[in-house]
Amino acid sequence: MITKGDIVTKLGKNIMVVYQDRNNIYWFGSWEEGVYKYDGKTLVNYTTKHGLPNNRIDEIKEDKLGHIYFTSCHPKSSVTKFDGNSFTILSATPSNNWQLNSSDLWFRNAYGTEKVYRFDGTTLHELTIPKPPNLNNSFEIYSIYSDKQENIWFGTNPSGVCRYNGKSFDWIKEDDVTEFRNEGANGVRSITEDKNGDFWFNTEYRYSIYNSKTLTDDKFYTRHKSIGELNGIKDSGLNEYLSTVRDHDNNLWFVTYLDGVWKYDGEKTTHYSIKDESKQITLFSIYKDNNNILWLGTHKNGVYKFNGMEFEKFTI
Repeated sequence: MITKGDIVTKLGKNIMVVYQDRNNIYWFGSWEEGVYKYDGKTLVNYTTKHGLPNNRIDEIKEDKLGHIYFTSCHPKSSVTKFDGNSFTILSATPSNNWQLNSSDLWFRNAYGTEKVYRFDGTTLHELTIPKPPNLNNSFEIYSIYSDKQENIWFGTNPSGVCRYNGKSFDWIKEDDVTEFRNEGANGVRSITEDKNGDFWFNTEYRYSIYNSKTLTDDKFYTRHKSIGELNGIKDSGLNEYLSTVRDHDNNLWFVTYLDGVWKYDGEKTTHYSIKDESKQITLFSIYKDNNNILWLGTHKNGVYKFNGMEFEKFTI
């Protein structure tokens, strides 16, 4: 059965996630209006009436066969597969089958749980992350990242960040990955590596990561003060961000919720203010497509695209 979505002329306002597949088709995930597919000519909108379990899209991923997967984390979790013709909601199997396979896909579970999904192409394993040592409080998963060595990282709230290397679960606790010590945790919403292999977790610090723990303090990382406050001003409030990418020139791009985008070239930062009719807009994510073009997902203002000089509103 072939599922035909609704042909529309424009994107919705709350486009939170951008993805381009191997066939150069763009997918735009909304939190209220399902997902949009754009092949360069036609814009198609898919919603619950076409087979999605709900109209909120939190993640978009692709497997080695070119199938597209959509994750919804609220109000309950679901993983939906699109094979090019129709949608299939995957059934999860509670499991303790932790593995690291390069072809596996990892997905977030519902908010308020300590669980993630691992899909091996056949089974959607629902896995529970072990709690950090000497810490019994509950946490939830905000981000998932596969590093150059194919370890899997889980950004949490409020327990910090966890690395699974195929054998052990190693934690960098919340106090080491957030600047909000007494104001409540914002959660590790962003994980990335720079050109030197150092990691960035939500703050202006960078982290050197080791394959094993050091003999001096039983840690597998060293935290370095790096760029300081993003704009060089102390106590500016720009010490946490929501999303990060590294471009083809090895610049790091940081998206903040209320203060635009910051580019860091390893020496200096450049600020890009994102406004709609002179009003600063709220941002959610940044994405690098197959041609190294940068895109922004926003809460209420659709999608923005970088033209080499600035981010401009994307229209069909």
